[in-house]
This record gives sequence, C-alpha cells and structure tokens, in this order.
Amino acid sequence: MKRWLSRLRWPRWHNVLVALLLGAAVLAGCRWWPHDPLRAWLPSSTAVYDDRGQLLRLTLASDDRYRLWVPLEDISPALVDGVLLHEDRWFRWHPGVSAWGLLRGAWVTYVRHGNPQGGSTVTMQLARLLWHLDTRSPGGKLVQALRAVQLELQYSKHDILEAYLNAAPYGRNVEGVGAASLAYFSKPPARLTLPEALTLAVIPQEPARGLPGSVNGTGVIDKALRASRDRLFARWIAKHPGDASARPLFDLPLRLRPLSRLPFEAPHFVEQVLAERRLTGGDDMRVTTTLDLGLQHSLERQVRQYVEHTGARGIRNAAALLVDTRDMGIKAMVGSADYFDPAIFGQVNGTQAKRSPGSTLKPFIYALGFDQGILHPETVLRDVPSAFGPYTPENFDGRFLGPVTATQALVRSRNIPAVQVAARLGNPNLYQFLRDAGISRMQTEKHYGLALVLGGGEVTMQELASLYAMLANRGELRPLRTEATQPATKGTRLLSEEASFMVMDMLRQNPRPDDAVPAQPSRLPVYWKTGTSWGFRDAWTAGAFGPYVLVVWIGNFDSTGNPAFVGVDAAAPLFFRIADALRAERPGLAEPVRRNPPNLRRVAICLASGDLPNTWCPQVGSTWFIPGKSPIKVSTVHRPLVVENETGKPACPPFDPGTTHTEVYEYWPSDLARVFAQAGMPRRTPPPLPDCQGGGQPPGDPPKITSPLKGSTYQVRASRFGADKVAFTATTDAGVRTLYWFVDNAYVGSVPAGQVLMWTPERTGRFLVRVVDARGASDGRELGIGAVQ
Repeated sequence: MKRWLSRLRWPRWHNVLVALLLGAAVLAGCRWWPHDPLRAWLPSSTAVYDDRGQLLRLTLASDDRYRLWVPLEDISPALVDGVLLHEDRWFRWHPGVSAWGLLRGAWVTYVRHGNPQGGSTVTMQLARLLWHLDTRSPGGKLVQALRAVQLELQYSKHDILEAYLNAAPYGRNVEGVGAASLAYFSKPPARLTLPEALTLAVIPQEPARGLPGSVNGTGVIDKALRASRDRLFARWIAKHPGDASARPLFDLPLRLRPLSRLPFEAPHFVEQVLAERRLTGGDDMRVTTTLDLGLQHSLERQVRQYVEHTGARGIRNAAALLVDTRDMGIKAMVGSADYFDPAIFGQVNGTQAKRSPGSTLKPFIYALGFDQGILHPETVLRDVPSAFGPYTPENFDGRFLGPVTATQALVRSRNIPAVQVAARLGNPNLYQFLRDAGISRMQTEKHYGLALVLGGGEVTMQELASLYAMLANRGELRPLRTEATQPATKGTRLLSEEASFMVMDMLRQNPRPDDAVPAQPSRLPVYWKTGTSWGFRDAWTAGAFGPYVLVVWIGNFDSTGNPAFVGVDAAAPLFFRIADALRAERPGLAEPVRRNPPNLRRVAICLASGDLPNTWCPQVGSTWFIPGKSPIKVSTVHRPLVVENETGKPACPPFDPGTTHTEVYEYWPSDLARVFAQAGMPRRTPPPLPDCQGGGQPPGDPPKITSPLKGSTYQVRASRFGADKVAFTATTDAGVRTLYWFVDNAYVGSVPAGQVLMWTPERTGRFLVRVVDARGASDGRELGIGAVQ
C-alpha cells in the first residue's frame, strides 16, 4: 500500500519541481536576455568644466531637459535613503508593485474622495517616466503596474533605483539628481549636505515646489517645500537618531540657484568644445576642459575695458587667445568683445576666423633663413628700394633705412629685408612651411607669391597661436588642446632648436610701445610681434611671456577697415594690458626652464657689417651663431690705406713712416652708399688706388696652414664619428691676434694666433679647410676624411 501511495505522490512533486525550475528559467531568461541598459533610455545633458572643476555650462539634452546620469555609487547615501524613506520604504522587498499601496491609494481616492493618491512604488514611477504613461485612470494604473513588473524582471533593484534617481522630475525642465544638484546647489550629488539631500528627496512628489521663492532677493525654498522636508527629517531622525545634532542646520535658510543663473562661461570656447565632440562622436556627460576660468575672466575684463576705452577711435570689437605652451592647452578664449551684441556679430568666434596676419609671419621667415644658412641675427640686410620680378614691395612707413641687421629688420617690421630673405629660401619656403604646420584652406603657392611674407594669405588666431607656441617650444609644433583628457603629444619638429631660440631672442628685443626707457631687468621677458593687414582691416599682436602664448586681434567681423587698426597702436596696448594683468594677478608667473640648444654659440662680430671683426673694426658686438650652418666671413667693410701726409692720397711702397700714415675707410656697396647719401648720412668715399703694385696696402704676411698637412687624408674609426678630432694650426704675421677657421665655407670657430682649433668631422669625404686672419688674408687646403672599421 505504501509503495502504491509513493508512486502516486512522486509525479506530483516532480511536476512542482519542474514548474519551479521552469519559472526560474523564465525569470533568468527575462533578466539575462539582451536589452538596453536603462541609461540608454534617456538622453543626457553635458556638463562642461574648467581645469579646476568649475562649471562652465550645463547644456540641454536632446529633449530640452537638464539631465545628467550619475551612477548610484556617486549619489549621497542620505539622498538615496531619504528618497526611499519618503516614497517607497519596501522598495527592496516588493516585486515592483505594492498591493497595500495600491489599495490604500484607491480607498483614499475613490471611496473617501480625498486628495488623489497613486500608491505607486519607485519602480512604478520609473515605468511612468520611461513609457510616458497616463496613470490617472484605473486602466492606466494597470498598465503602469505591468510595466513595473517588466522592469523588475529585466533589471536589478540597483539599476531601477539608479534610473529613477536620474529620471525623477525636479522642477521646470530639470530631471535627475545629477542635474538638480548641479543646477540648484552647484555641486555633485555626492557632496550634498543632509538638508540639501532631504530637500531633493521630497521635490519629485510635487516638482513645481522645487522652484525657489524669493527672500531679500535671494532664491530660498518656499514654505511648503520646507515643511515637507522637515516632516521627512522628523521621520529620518526616528531611523537615524545620530543625526539629531543636524537639527540647527534645518533652521537656516536654504538657497537654491534659479535656473536663469546657471553658468554661461566662455561661450565661444564651450561652443567649440561641444562642436568638436559632435564631430568626433564624444558622448561623455562630464567634459573637463583645459580652460582656466580665472584667466578667462581676466581676459574678458581687459578686452571689455579696452574696447570701452578706445570706442572713440572706432575700435568696437576684439578677440584674444591664451595658450599654455607646456601642454598646449587653451587657457582662455575671448572670441569677441561681447557675445550678446548682435551689432558686432558677437556670437562669431573670432579665434577661428580666417584673417590676413600682416607681419606676424615674419619671424618664421628669419627662422627658416637661420636653418638654411642664409643669415644670422646680426647679418646686415638692405632696406632699399627693390623689385622681385613684377613684385615691388614697400615698407609700411614708405621709408628706407639702408643697412639694417636682421634683428632690427624684424623688430622694426621692415618689409623689404623680409622679402629678400624669403626670396632666398630653399626647401621649405614659407608656403611649404605653413602647409607643413597645418595652416588650413590655403590657395596655391603661385596665388600668393612673395606677398605671402607680408600677410597675403590668411590664418586663424588659433593657427597663429600654435605657430608662436612652436617658437616657444624650440621648434616643435604641437596641436592645441581643449579637453584635459586629450594627450599632450610630443609634436613634429619644423624648426631647429637653434633657429627657434634665436628668433625668440630677437623678439625679446622688441621694445614695449608704452616704454620711454628700456624694460627693467626685473620684468618678465616678453617676446612679441605686431601685424597690420592690407586696408587696415586687422590689427594683430602675437607673442609669448611666462608659460603662455597670447594672440590679440582688433578689427571688424564684416572686414570694414579703419586707419586706427594698426598692430602697434591698436593691438599691442591690449596685448600688454593682458600680460601685465596676468603678471599682477599671478605673482609667481615665470617662464618655463628650457636649456639652451646644444649646437649654439656666441661669436664676436663687427657691428657695422655683421661679420667677424677684422683688425680695423671700430665697434665689436656679438651674436648667436650655429657652427657649420650660419654664414659668416671676416668683415671687409673697414679697410686700411697708407696715405701721404701732404696729399692725402694713397702712397706707393716702400712706405716712409715719416711722410705717410694709415687711415681706415668704409667700403660700402654702391646701393647702400646711395641710401646713406639720400638719408643725409653720406659716407666718406675711399680714394682710388695708385697704379703701383701694392699701393696703399699695409704690409704683412698672410697666414699659412701647418695642420692638416697638404693633401692628407685622416682615417677615423666608424664607431667614433663625432668623437675623434682633427687639429687645425697655422702660422701668422706678428701683428695678427686672432685666426678664423672655415670648413667648406662654414665658420667653425676662432682661436688666438698660435693656438690649436680642434675640429670634429661628422662624415667622410673631401673638405676645404681655410684660415683667415683679422686683416682678411687667408690660406686654404683640401682635407680628406676616411673611415676604418
């Protein structure tokens, strides 16, 4: 009998077990079946911050809501517990629907005819928000309950609670605790105080009460919202008695920032960041930028005050850009003088507009010339009327200065010398250099010709800032950065360290426009250059100080010209106002420590010619020099003549010390001599030499090379190239003090007469070695360098 009964019971328990397993499988299938995360159901705003975590702007989501998704772990536990205490104490235990809550709500609403109560759980409220349900009728409430069960089947309690906190209404178009905390309290939800957390906990029940009232002109929560919060606090104390000490905090006024006062900082910069993210597909809700809000406010203040001060001159608009050369982060960007002024097209970002750069590209002409061995900083150039084929440039002031050094030509922005240097450039020339530097939307090289040197092309302020940052970074071009997460790249070398250093040293010598005396040594060095475009449409100043590169532009976005738009008169004062303000606001501002380029030397020169001084040079100075690259020779401008005492004419040898003496004359090319005469500074014309052999020439023996030996070949181990040296020596006349050595016409160094110069060969082959004394006499011979293993 028992056996028969056991056979009868076994199928029933088996069916129950199968049913349980089947139910568990269905539940597991619902949970593990692929479905979108709840975060994907709601579009998000973007919070843009500066590099110190200060909010610049909170954007609207695609559905015109302020909403920021925040992980549950990043929300204040007080807010989470407060929401559950206020809205759904049994959230963690019910299956999405609370039968007791629904019955109580139906009884109050339909039987007692009291205030309508829905009896909804947190899950049901999330279902209503996600599916936009109308739950005012019994049918709508049934659909809401079914959707809540669906959510419970598909998602965990953690995910549902997180989604609700990120979707709950917080007044007007603010949804979710992330946006509400940031909008009302200017802080992330993890940093909320207990009064703030409990205030946010009660707002979703009546979102209209989330709007602040007005007490003495400040946004303060209204009485109804405060009363609801205090009732929740009373229940909170019952559950958390240790927080009773916080009661005095609830007696203080709690201010909520009105949505109209949400930050709208650095509008041009933020719009550029957001536009770049749309292009790259970035979808992070929190964007930390490179901008420094303190520096941004300083630039905005200086631009606004300057435009107000100079309005009588027709200056109505300006733009400024500040870049940190250490990491290429944009620290401040003022795209126009007033973003909200339609009269000046204020919403246009002037730092991205293509404009004629005027003379601001001239430093790169000289840098390329240094790298290609065309000149050095003290090379004497000719500022004289010149024609380059059909192109006949003129200087801005219509005058010509005659002989000027490269440094003077750059500092005084002379056009003719710059075009002369540009015309001699090989590969790359200025056009190729700008293309390599990433200057966008350039026409063909033929379209510009040599006019490109003087601003015939167009660049943006951001492109110009990257070029000047390249100079500050010793020839390495690196892209500008707008977001802190963008890696700081090493960059591409377009100029040598030596050329960049020399150009920066030249720009440092440019005197401030407001200085009556030279700058004091205690001042932070400023490396700067101005530019003025054709038709006075654009006035520029670009340069570097401390760790920053600053570019300033004055003009009109409709390209109307103004004679006041001259770089040194209009843009430079604003440039130095900003620089001085930043130095005053940040006393510790200092230039980054950068070592001098290894292959750079200081060499003595004759100031009149820019060449190595000969015996008769009256004024000697010095310049930076790249051994083996920078062109230089012994000066021949100053030459001695032995003249007769009575006639003043050159004498014939042998010379009688009693009837002759030596005079030094300047031998200038005819075009420069003519410019001197036109300027009212004629030079004394040297007398013609007599027909006799050696007439007028002082005696003296030329130098003779004693090492290397004539026709010799030196063998160097291949593994020691760059280490083994060759000795250069020469005999000289008794009156010679200095010898200058050249290899293949490249100057390699000087030594006192009788001493040895050690030269390091860097390759094999044949070389021409020359020695020149201070009188210009020379000797030369060939030298072979071979390699052995």
